[in-house]
Amino acid sequence: MEKTEKIWLDGRLVDWRDARVHVLTHALNYGTGVFEGIRVYQTPRGPAVFRLKDHVRRLMDGCRVMGIDPVFGGERYSAADVEEAVKETVRANSKVDYVKPCVFLNGEEVGLNPVGVPASMSITCIFMGPYLSPSEDGQKLITSSWHRPDNLCGPAGAKINGAYVTSCLAKREAVRQGANEAVMLNSVGHVAECTGENIFIYKNGKVLTPQSSECILEGINRASVIKIARDLGYEVEETEVTRTQLISADEVWMTGTAVEVAAVTSIDGRAIGDGRIGPVSREIHAKFHDAACGRAPEYGSWLDYV
Repeated sequence: MEKTEKIWLDGRLVDWRDARVHVLTHALNYGTGVFEGIRVYQTPRGPAVFRLKDHVRRLMDGCRVMGIDPVFGGERYSAADVEEAVKETVRANSKVDYVKPCVFLNGEEVGLNPVGVPASMSITCIFMGPYLSPSEDGQKLITSSWHRPDNLCGPAGAKINGAYVTSCLAKREAVRQGANEAVMLNSVGHVAECTGENIFIYKNGKVLTPQSSECILEGINRASVIKIARDLGYEVEETEVTRTQLISADEVWMTGTAVEVAAVTSIDGRAIGDGRIGPVSREIHAKFHDAACGRAPEYGSWLDYV
């Protein structure tokens, strides 16, 4: 990760080092915040934010789930206001490929009933580069001993700050075992998602991915890949996916804002398919990259130019 120059905080662009909060900030102590990760791509028309409106809509939905009023620095923000703030922040920095808006309770409050605790919003730009090391050998996964949090344990479909503790534990477990990522099962043993990615399999001529009721985040890149795969002529089914289906799939790949589209060639030491990146994931990845970089006009509505 490379730092940038400016961070947007409650309506003002401040220097990176000046974007600070108090140690008793409620979100720091209790995880009471929501966030997004959004990619910025270089296109023939200049930098473009990928599916900005969809990301901001999910951010605002998360605020509603958490009961956070979008009032920052004394001003109420609409979705359109947040979209413009994101673009303003991208323009204010010289090298950006990833943007993280975060809405969080910032009051100095001890207690689990944060009524009346004010909120802040930060928008941080960085240059991330590839989230996972690019490899022609594909990515290696393990099945984590940590389960994806259940819908009854919290709002699994929203990007809640505190909910990502489990993802951190699973990611560390994967790295300790020499893998790139971990897949998490849900409370009934079905495949849910990876630590920060949705997961797809290709089996018997069909693309399968866990449905929203399986305690997944309804990823925006997930939706993009479903649309692209169908446009390419593949049958896509959102359904329950078992661990057996995952291990015996012809191809497996992950999708997510940070990872984009990444093929998986090994899970728990078992080769997926022939152990090489397959043609379906290659085709979908190529088309996704064309769409994100402004080379596929049929997906032009996904790009917000800055």
